Formats: sequence, C-alpha cells, structure tokens
Amino acid sequence: MDIFSHPDFDQHELLAFRDDPATGLRAIIAVHNSNLGPATGGCRMYPYANNEDALRDVLRLSRGMTYKSALAGIALGGGKSVIIGNPQQSKTRELMLAMGEFIESQNGNYISAEDSGTSVSDMAIIAERTAHVSGLSDDPEHGGDPSPTTAYGVYKGIVAAVDFQLGSDLQGVRVALQGIGSVGYYLAQYLREAGALVFAADVNRRNIDRAVNDLGVVELALDKVLNADVDVLAPCAMGGAINEHTIDHVKASVIAGAANNQLATVAMGDALLEKGILYAPDYVINAGGIIDVFYQQKGNRSAQMVKEHVDRIGDTLTSIFQRSKEETSATSNIADVMAEEVFKKPVNKTNRDTKAA
Repeated sequence: MDIFSHPDFDQHELLAFRDDPATGLRAIIAVHNSNLGPATGGCRMYPYANNEDALRDVLRLSRGMTYKSALAGIALGGGKSVIIGNPQQSKTRELMLAMGEFIESQNGNYISAEDSGTSVSDMAIIAERTAHVSGLSDDPEHGGDPSPTTAYGVYKGIVAAVDFQLGSDLQGVRVALQGIGSVGYYLAQYLREAGALVFAADVNRRNIDRAVNDLGVVELALDKVLNADVDVLAPCAMGGAINEHTIDHVKASVIAGAANNQLATVAMGDALLEKGILYAPDYVINAGGIIDVFYQQKGNRSAQMVKEHVDRIGDTLTSIFQRSKEETSATSNIADVMAEEVFKKPVNKTNRDTKAA
C-alpha cells in the first residue's frame, strides 16, 4: 500500500512499525504533528480484524490528538500507538517491555500513555525501557489513570450541550451510554449525581452489573443503545458509532460522549447538522485525560489546577456550538477550523513555549 495516498494519512510526521516474533508484539506508532509540543497519546491494545484496521485507527487517532491538544490549550502535539492483539489474552510483561523498547527507538518523538486495553501498570512496565511515557503520577486518589479526568471533562461537555440544546440542567435528562467501562463508569457517576437518568450498554457483563448495582444505571441491549429514546447519546466505546447505518435511527437531540472518532466520516457531521442533532466534537469533549497527562509531564500537577483547566471544556464547546449556529456549519467542521487556527501557526520549535495556554 502507498501510505501517502491512504485516505487517513494527513501529512503525518512519523509512522513506524514493529513486528517482534519473540514476544508477539505487532505495533504501530504514528506522530501526526508536533508544532505545539512533543507528540503525546495513548497506547491502545485491541484485537483488530486486520492490519488495515489498525493502520487506519492509529492514523486517525494520532491526528485527533493534535486537534485535541490544540483546542485544550496545551503545549502537546498529536501521537498514538496501537498494539494488535487481545489485551485479555495476549498481553504479557515481555510484550510490554518490547513496546517500551519500540517507543524508545523513536528518540523521544512520541510519548506514550495508557489507553483502551492498557493500564497504569502497563505504563510502569513500558517505563522500564523508556522515559518517554506518561500516566505514572503519584496522585493518591487515581495514580496516573487519566480516566476520571476524561470522564469529568465529558460530563462538563454534556452540561454545556444540554444547556445549549435543551435550555436545561441535567435533572431528569435521559442519557444513554454506549460503553460503561473505566471512563463510562465515572461519567455515569457524575451524571447520576446531577440528577440524570442513565441507561447503558456494554459488551462486558461485569461493567454493566457494576453500574447497575452501584449507580442505579438501567441496562440497554447492545443493539438498542444507539436508537434509544433519550435526550443525550454518549458513545463511550470504539469509534465509528455514528455512521451511514446508524445515523437515521438516532433519537437523541444531543450526541456527546467519550469515544474517539465517533463520526465514521466527515459527512456524518453535516448530516447531524441537517437533522438538528447537536454534536459535541469528540476530541474537544474528551480532552480531560490529555490535560491531566500534560500536567503530569510538567511535574507540578495539582488536582485543583487540572480541574480548573478541564472546566474550560464546556466553554470551548459552547463557543463551537454558537459559531456553528451562526455559520450554519457542522460543529465538527467548526472545531477543525478552530484547532487548525492554533496548531498550524508558524512555530519556532527550538524556543517553543511549554506552558499551558
């Protein structure tokens, strides 16, 4: 395949592959853009159906990280890595050490953190082979796990979206979560505390049982969650939830969730605008985790400092919603334009400011 003509290749700065038969590691690292700072993004482990799916995912995810950091107002670039394999069956200490060596071989061009299928403990193993890893904070409450902060940012985004679209707070608002794993569980907790009625579906039985028993979440069938009769649909699983097969069945008037790449294609953003469905661009609403990681990297992280920065996600989304309304343009398009206004400015990387905006 000609990588340069790949539909998801977007002037990426780096694309590296590693196949290590000794440990079973098959991985890809992608750096999209480092104008604002070192390219940082999670290491995802997932049993992709084929290599093309893995390549597509890492290209799209790394690009999303560039846009995410730009609108989050932090001095980081966009990168991502994927490990092809089932984290429940194929993950070993040796494999994660090999991933650390792979990251180290990129000479600091990519900094890793946890993601779907990996954990803080995995990052600790990776850190035995490279210093280019985040998510190892000694925070007494959550350690280096950015999931709670991601969830809090999504919650603040949903508050902003519901206020803009429905003119109300979350009391009695019906929210359906597609996926209620680590981020989804914390998000459901915030939503329930705000008085929302929360419904959820998940492929993992334990995730559902915990949410039902602990939080009073109502279970939905996997094939019913996207067309549930709710006010807010929150995709919190893998990407592509809103596609040509599902978009006509969405009943929610707001789509706002934690998943990356929720829109299968750019055209989905325009279609949502036409249908009057307010979409909170994924890389804006789910930026809490990378904000947390940024402060971990700075070495002066405080919970209050992170919270105050994440609180701004709601304001950023409101600006996007308002501009979308004024220009009659999809919120996803508006977010892209606003992000590009930030990271495409000429930057002197030698004297690059490493302070948060």
